[in-house]
Amino acid sequence: MFDTLYRSQTQRQSGIREGSSLGRRGEKGNNHLTPVPGGKESEQKMGLGKLPYSRLEPLIRRHLTSDEDDATAALIRRMRAARKRGYVTASELEAVCYWKSARVIARVRSNGPARVRSATRAALAARRERERLESLLTLNGVGVPMASALLMLLDPKRYGVIDIRAWQLLHATGVVTVNARGMGFTTVNWLEYLTIVRRLAKKFHVGARDIGRALFDIHAKYQEGLLYG
Repeated sequence: MFDTLYRSQTQRQSGIREGSSLGRRGEKGNNHLTPVPGGKESEQKMGLGKLPYSRLEPLIRRHLTSDEDDATAALIRRMRAARKRGYVTASELEAVCYWKSARVIARVRSNGPARVRSATRAALAARRERERLESLLTLNGVGVPMASALLMLLDPKRYGVIDIRAWQLLHATGVVTVNARGMGFTTVNWLEYLTIVRRLAKKFHVGARDIGRALFDIHAKYQEGLLYG
């Protein structure tokens, strides 16, 4: 069942250190920014300015909110039907695509209703997170960020959206040590991210979506210079 999720395996696969210090609306649209070369990563910190805290948890405590924008809240409500029936329709997947990154809508539409139904049914029935993600990645136009968005909209309590802003903030605060640019996400990156946001959600007594939104908001507030360095 979709709600039967493993915990310890994601921690083993991601290699997160126990005890590590472990993030708004508008996640959509990130991918429309144009990459521009410039500067060393160590100097630019990938678009982040000086943070008021070196650790992540005080930042989250300051910016954490359960408020959701109307469009996202409406889409979450719409996706409840998909979760109940056990698969996502082609029109629902297109709605997710428009929310996260409309530029790939042509590729998403190329899947066809039967393929979307089959892949998402397998994903929602999967008992392991790796299998869940990899089922979604078989769809045209669905990469790791898009798949994470779909899962979040289906179950915001358990999932957050992995994206460049969230990951860059995690890297800047030392929570993750790989992929400083926050691009080209792998399944392993997503498993690590999932473990982090769930751990923080438990600590702060909120949903994983709330943590993911906070990560996004913090980065957006303190961004300086280029998002894509």
